[in-house]
Amino acid sequence: MSTHKTVPAKEDIALLPAFPRLGPADITLVQTAPQALAAWERLSQTSVWGFDTESKPTFSVGETSDGPHVLQLASTTHAWVIQLHDADCRATVAAWMANPGFTKVGFGLGDDKKRMLHKFGVEPACVVDLNHLFHQRGWRKDIGVKGAVAVVFGQNFAKSKKAATSNWANAQLSEHQVVYAANDAFAAACVYQAMQTNPD
Repeated sequence: MSTHKTVPAKEDIALLPAFPRLGPADITLVQTAPQALAAWERLSQTSVWGFDTESKPTFSVGETSDGPHVLQLASTTHAWVIQLHDADCRATVAAWMANPGFTKVGFGLGDDKKRMLHKFGVEPACVVDLNHLFHQRGWRKDIGVKGAVAVVFGQNFAKSKKAATSNWANAQLSEHQVVYAANDAFAAACVYQAMQTNPD
């Protein structure tokens, strides 16, 4: 008898109650090094960060992305959406990501790590891909944030395809983009905390 677990079907997940997402009041947009330093005052108070990145989509054959253009970090109560246009801001954030004293958790982070190494010249340290934790607990396939929220919390984590494929290289992000990006990192932080609390 197989011990592998399966993620609920999309149709079943859609019927679950909504995951309580962060709103604009609990999200800080960071665009400059001084803003990054202010963010550090709060980020450094927690040892685990939800982590994700966003890059401008590529649609043409042979087109390459110079992303990531946005980095998201989150605690279980607040998120920071960091735009990476400013060189000083990038350098400040690169030092955070290379710091092994903070655990960065998220889903499917292989590509994110490669892009960050290429753009920042540093490899993120102490990164935990939550898909690997779910594999260890019996899930056969990568579960992803939507599946994880359904399994761990019995809730539906709504994902906007329009936001996912929007232009993350824009100098000014829309509120819809900021909220979308923030909640990917926030949900990862919440899932990790729940998994640590309930190791089964």
